[in-house]
This record gives sequence, C-alpha cells and structure tokens, in this order.
Amino acid sequence: MQKNESREDYLERILMLKEKNGYVRSIDIATSMGYSKPSISIAIKKLKAEGLIEIDENTNYITLTKTGLEVAEKVYERHKIISSLLVSIGVPSDTALEDACKIEHDLSEITFEKIKEQYSKIQ
Repeated sequence: MQKNESREDYLERILMLKEKNGYVRSIDIATSMGYSKPSISIAIKKLKAEGLIEIDENTNYITLTKTGLEVAEKVYERHKIISSLLVSIGVPSDTALEDACKIEHDLSEITFEKIKEQYSKIQ
C-alpha cells in the first residue's frame, strides 16, 4: 500500500468530506485533494483491500470501516489541535493548516499528548 502518511491523508479527507457533505464519492476526494480521478481510484482500491473503507455497490458512496475511522479520527484530531495551537501563537491560518498536515504524521504519541495538554490549558 501507499506509505502511512498518504493513507492517513486519504482517510482523514474521507472523514472530513463525510462530516461536510454526509456522503463521500471518489470524485469528491479527487476534487478536494486536487488529484486525478485515476490516482484516487488506485488509492481507493488499496484502502478497500486493506479493509479501511467500504464502497456501496449501488451508490458508490465510500464509508470508513471501524479501523479506517479510528485512523482517520486520530489524524484529524491531531490536525485540528496542531493547527489551532499554531494559530493561537500567531501563525497565519493558511500556514497553520499546511504545517499541521506536515507535523500530524510524524509526532510521537507522547509528544502529541503533551501538546494536547498544553493546548487544553490555553483554551
């Protein structure tokens, strides 16, 4: 499969699109990520083979499996907290969102928990 960061980005995007639209299709992922439909198609097949997503045969809607949802929620939480923390210390919003995407995959669990603790103190 694709490396973890890429997989996590796809799963996170599926979660975000589901929250925003109530459903997710391959074209929605392609449009929101700026990738080609064939690239998304390959990634979707791999995610499905790994048991991280399911695709409804009638609607072609993509849903996260329990395991896929767990991964997506973990990454999305990191993204939201890190980007919010960066904004709170004066980083412009667009830069904070971009940097959070870079940071969210590489932090250890211990470091993220400490960041989360500090962030909750300043809220």
